[in-house]
Amino acid sequence: MQIIAHRGASGTYPENTLLAIEQALLAKADGIEIDVFCVENTLVVIHDQNVSRTTNGTGFLSDLTLKQLQQLDAGSGQQVPILWQVLQLVNNQTLLNIELKGADTAEPLLELLKKAETELGTEPDKLLISSFNHPLLKYIKTQRPDLKTGALTASLPLDYAAFASELGAWSVNCDKDFIDQQMVADAHQRGLKVLVYTVNDAVTAAKMQQLGVDGIFCNYPQQARSW
Repeated sequence: MQIIAHRGASGTYPENTLLAIEQALLAKADGIEIDVFCVENTLVVIHDQNVSRTTNGTGFLSDLTLKQLQQLDAGSGQQVPILWQVLQLVNNQTLLNIELKGADTAEPLLELLKKAETELGTEPDKLLISSFNHPLLKYIKTQRPDLKTGALTASLPLDYAAFASELGAWSVNCDKDFIDQQMVADAHQRGLKVLVYTVNDAVTAAKMQQLGVDGIFCNYPQQARSW
């Protein structure tokens, strides 16, 4: 069962910062998950539309310029990074799961990945593009069939993993509170990986392992090794 650092090593370091991502790399996480929104046609790594929870600022991303956003403290003196910085830091060392939060993120992502492949040598196989916005995933798959996509769900669908299969996804990314044996079996039968969020204790991790899931998103990648 793989351990994917959720927003970096976010249980110990400020989430979605270069520091948290660096620490996840040091912990030898099997993957790192981050969240992106678009500000001034630049993909920024942050989870919420409102900056007040994760920075010393207030208000919505839509009301801030990129310069204003980058002047905020995201914890421990860290800035809100842009995706380009994360691609440089991770540099194919592990799987990078980029979760698209904003509806306007697909085109900027496709443009940035072209640049990253040319200038950084970013390997498409080391990327997983996920979202709750399934039309976005479908669009990305039509433009870049070679990219792996992860279909997110916070429910247990009536037809289990069929929706992810229809999207041509590589994985179905499920809420730990709704995953069950039938969902895992159905996904695997369809050739899908099953990744579960967010697992932050040994008891739940053991349960996920018993269900046969392929990976867990965890805020504590280092500790999860011992679980």
